[in-house]
Amino acid sequence: MHQPNSATLREQTLDLLHSGAATSRSDLVEALRVSPSTVTAVVRRLIEEGVLLEEGVGQSTGGRRPRILRLRETDGVLAVAELGGKHARVGLCTPGGALRGTEEVPIDISAGPSPVFRIVSETFARLQAAAAPGQPILGVGVALPGPVEFPAGRVVGPARMPGWSGVDPADYLRRGFGDVQGPVLVDNDAKAAAIGEYATRDHEPGDLIGDMIYVKAGTGIGACLVSDGQIFRGGRGLSGDVTHVRVADSGELQCSCGSRGCLETVASGAAVARQLAEQGSPGMSLRDIIVAVGDGDPAAVTLVRQAGRLLGVALSGLVNFLNPNAVVIGGALSSLDAYVAATRGMLYERCLPSITQSLTIEASVAGPNAALAGLGHLLRSTVS
Repeated sequence: MHQPNSATLREQTLDLLHSGAATSRSDLVEALRVSPSTVTAVVRRLIEEGVLLEEGVGQSTGGRRPRILRLRETDGVLAVAELGGKHARVGLCTPGGALRGTEEVPIDISAGPSPVFRIVSETFARLQAAAAPGQPILGVGVALPGPVEFPAGRVVGPARMPGWSGVDPADYLRRGFGDVQGPVLVDNDAKAAAIGEYATRDHEPGDLIGDMIYVKAGTGIGACLVSDGQIFRGGRGLSGDVTHVRVADSGELQCSCGSRGCLETVASGAAVARQLAEQGSPGMSLRDIIVAVGDGDPAAVTLVRQAGRLLGVALSGLVNFLNPNAVVIGGALSSLDAYVAATRGMLYERCLPSITQSLTIEASVAGPNAALAGLGHLLRSTVS
């Protein structure tokens, strides 16, 4: 049997019980594909920690009637937020990971951390009053659209976040949450979304996808490798920055990082908006582009397909090198079949047949709440 590490087993056990995919030790043995003694050890540890209760009996399937496992009710919520260039998605979730409410609010990331986190804190307070009045905040998690050292949470050289380099966002969050009882976690948006995607799929029977390259394709581009249920972070926690990978046929356009020919200049929503402006359609937002493609606008469809193809070019070397089980495209552009199909076609064209033979290439199933789900997942093992 495959034997995941203990941290992964703990998280997967909590996920399975929370989703209802497992209610007993025998269910966990079958779902986790580990030995009964391994499940017994994990369950015993969680019971000792006060996270699990084992009570009552279920229906027999031919042997002894199984005892039912359930998560102990916990007062309190986790506050989670994903920051973008112009919008923040803010939510509350239970310690088990279920979202209790979300709200999207306008921000300007270039205004700097103080005004942005003031808006985020005010939104958290509004959601808490509506969805969890009187309940304590057990932990806070925020995902940022730039490189983040992990676990320190410090922002490192973000090209699209002027005024943020070297900032410790956790300090701002602690000041905004004077009564927070638990940890404050800061991560990169693509990494948070990737583990949210993985955890979402992990709840579906038969949908464990092994090693996964996740790409967050929106106004910008980010990526993450999830291996054995864990984010691959690299030496300083800065792995996954495909944003500034140089791409052939990019036209050597100037990038926000100061270099030329980066992936973001040709494969992102911002790149498509710039190209449409050059063709006489200025001021289009990413939402406008999505609507235009849905309406069959030929210029928008052509540019979105070209952007998807160039993403496939950039990913092909990674896919050949890493041999993942899946490439999942998330972010706003993942809602466009033309973008995902173009990426898929280029990967099949550029990668070795032996690599693509069993490779899954598809759009996200976690949707716009992927990063919020991921932050909840990362916080859960800390506060449970």
